[in-house]
Amino acid sequence: MTFVLLVLVAAAAGGAVCVVWAERGGPRWVRIVASVTLGIAAVVRGLHRSGRRGGSRSSANSDGDE
Repeated sequence: MTFVLLVLVAAAAGGAVCVVWAERGGPRWVRIVASVTLGIAAVVRGLHRSGRRGGSRSSANSDGDE
């Protein structure tokens, strides 16, 4: 389980490096990896937002006090 987590963290870090490198005009494979990384991030954001529709995660106050 720890190995899987380490691989996921390494992949995310590598994807982030490729996004920055692609913005500076990296090689074609870097731009492809950056596009895939940004696409996966958009899907994850969409899933996160759809999970909030029920209102179960909303907070009544913004202080953090309960």
